Amino acid sequence: MSKLVIRKMQITDVDAVLNVEKASFTSPWCKNIFYQELMDNEHAHYFVSIVNKNIIGYAGLWIVRDDAQVTNIAIHPNYRGYKYGEKLFHYIFYYAIKHGAARLSLEVRLSNIAAQHMYRKFGLVPGGIRKRYYQDNNEDALIMWVNIK
Repeated sequence: MSKLVIRKMQITDVDAVLNVEKASFTSPWCKNIFYQELMDNEHAHYFVSIVNKNIIGYAGLWIVRDDAQVTNIAIHPNYRGYKYGEKLFHYIFYYAIKHGAARLSLEVRLSNIAAQHMYRKFGLVPGGIRKRYYQDNNEDALIMWVNIK
């Protein structure tokens, strides 16, 4: 496995992040959403995962007072299976703690058992269902959360 570097996302990273986004999701975010998150959302914190100088993943987190919400996390399909996603989640999890979050939550597709398993390693538990949450196929989302303080 190559050396992984995780750092704050910059505006100049958006095109590379879009490549990960489009390869990972059937309803990818557009460029403008990333620009808005990075430039206009004071609660947003975004990070990229880099291997061999290539952005292979990213994660977004909102921290509002003592609540942290994972907005998205993705590793390019070519780099899955090497625990890069787990390392990225670990990074944002502890970033949230360091920045005062007492709780962390996220939504995950009901069908994404691998991601649910990874989140459980960090203590996240199911907290409810958001019916027809995903617009591409109306799949339900499982809400997962954990008290981190």
